[in-house]
Amino acid sequence: MIALGPLPDGPLGVAVSGGGDSVALLLALHQAGHVLRAATVHHGLRPEAFAEAEGVARLCARLGVPHKILHWQRKNERGNLQMAAREARLHLLSDWAKAEGLGDIALGHTQDDQAETVLMRLARGSGIDGLAGMATKRVDHGICWHRPLLSTSRAGLRDYLRHAGIGWVEDPSNEDTRYDRVKARRALEALQPLGLDAARLAQTAEHMRRAREALEQDTLKLAQACVSISPAGELRLSDFSSAPREVQLRLLAAALQWVSSAPYRPRFVALEGLLEACANQTEFGRTLHGCSIKARKHEIVINREVSAAPTLGPVQKLWDGRWVIDEPRAKSCEIRALGADGLSLLSDWRESGHSREAAMASPSFWREGRLIAAPLVGFGDFGGVKLALGQKGFYEALMTH
Repeated sequence: MIALGPLPDGPLGVAVSGGGDSVALLLALHQAGHVLRAATVHHGLRPEAFAEAEGVARLCARLGVPHKILHWQRKNERGNLQMAAREARLHLLSDWAKAEGLGDIALGHTQDDQAETVLMRLARGSGIDGLAGMATKRVDHGICWHRPLLSTSRAGLRDYLRHAGIGWVEDPSNEDTRYDRVKARRALEALQPLGLDAARLAQTAEHMRRAREALEQDTLKLAQACVSISPAGELRLSDFSSAPREVQLRLLAAALQWVSSAPYRPRFVALEGLLEACANQTEFGRTLHGCSIKARKHEIVINREVSAAPTLGPVQKLWDGRWVIDEPRAKSCEIRALGADGLSLLSDWRESGHSREAAMASPSFWREGRLIAAPLVGFGDFGGVKLALGQKGFYEALMTH
């Protein structure tokens, strides 16, 4: 039997490519008694890929596991094909899971994958968060993704499959040294005589994970002491200069991410430059990471940058990543940030108590070029517009899930 990391008790989705890692995961989950549904993403990048997906379907039929092949309707992708394929997998698998009523999907990442990830991030100069490697679980696209094999070696999984008499396919791209992961794999082989093997790097990732958790707790305590968020989504950081610099940087990065709904932190050099400017200048204004930032003595005020918000378009239930729109009458309108032009139409917007920057970044509803409502500044009678997360949500976003 293969040792599996913690998993939920209910039905579980499993992504199976046909490679040794994911096939071993499928078999181990089945033998452990999990109620499973499996899916294979067919990227259409290799002629033999569909036949491999059908092979997974046959194995699932033998095991009594429902299976579906998900097809990537690929356009003429430019740039990083591997990244595009990864995003396609996330979208296809999450949509499939939701249609199946699943909230959890298991992935076949191994100890070797963890070690390769740490080595690649080390080469990029990553800090503690990057060197903590892949998490055993994370939430993305509305699904909880689990990696129950991070303590198991790739070789161990293949021995397990040989003993079970089950075959697998090898993707030729795993030998293509144009890819960074393959380069990292070759580097690990060269470093083994020094004792720097997959197990040691995975152990380092675990140490870094614990260090990250400690920093997250310190950042949360700092946030609870110095962060305030208005109903219009304006985030204020009061004086936090006495905190350790790493904690200051983490909190500032989280604030920018939360206001912009960006999935990634700002670049470190830009972030450090902003913090330095906040410490050395009495007052200034600038933009970064889709945010408008104003600094005054002992305070940083962060709003959404109007030009970075979505342009005029159909009303969505979640607009700009953080505004819940629950107003039936809005369906006949279009939505955008109020902006300077919209604000100029409202003579009494100051009575809302919000700053000019917050007012301009707030949701507004338009019909045929006419402003219908701007709820956060008291124009029109639309209701049902509020922050999706609020201050409590910001605190939760500081912690890795």
